[in-house]
Amino acid sequence: MDVIILDSISHCWDYLLDYYSSLTGNSFTNWAKIKPLEKLFIDKILQSNAHIIATMRTKQDYVLNQKDGKFIPEKVGLKAVQRDGLDFEFTLVFDVDIKHFAVSSKDRTGLFMGKPEFVINTYTGKRILEWCNQGSLPIKPSPKLSENELYYKIESCTSLSDLSVLYKEYPEYQNNLNNVFMEKKKLLSQLTNPQNFLTNGKYTQNY
Repeated sequence: MDVIILDSISHCWDYLLDYYSSLTGNSFTNWAKIKPLEKLFIDKILQSNAHIIATMRTKQDYVLNQKDGKFIPEKVGLKAVQRDGLDFEFTLVFDVDIKHFAVSSKDRTGLFMGKPEFVINTYTGKRILEWCNQGSLPIKPSPKLSENELYYKIESCTSLSDLSVLYKEYPEYQNNLNNVFMEKKKLLSQLTNPQNFLTNGKYTQNY
């Protein structure tokens, strides 16, 4: 799938809260049983190869302000029904009001932050997709070596693994340069064999 829409991920949070309330024992240590489950869910979103669009329900948020010696709850806007800070896991977050007007409260793209409220439409999606595709330019393959260039490349190999990569990368030259490959492989094998070194660290070649 190119795009997956989760409507809404607040259901997952509600489930975890219900599960937490059903646990017995220490309420503080019980959170250690909840956090791995939530992390598993979030990691699935972050590691997905598809674009993820997720919605979250909102509720009225309050703060306690002191007035005349008493703490009085006051409305401070809407808050997502979700763990605090989850919105920072997403590239782009829109806060949508009851009239469907949206403002961006988190924006790594730089397309919408600080802009006036608007109604999300197909053009919004096209702008986001264009931004996403900016980092997906095709990787140009490295130019192929000529047979003569490959010969010198083989001679300069310093490990069997590098030699093996060359051999597999250029099957069209395997027949013509087979003897060169085999001689280099034999030499590298001798150099990497501990039995071919004397106790003073010098190399002795066996025939």
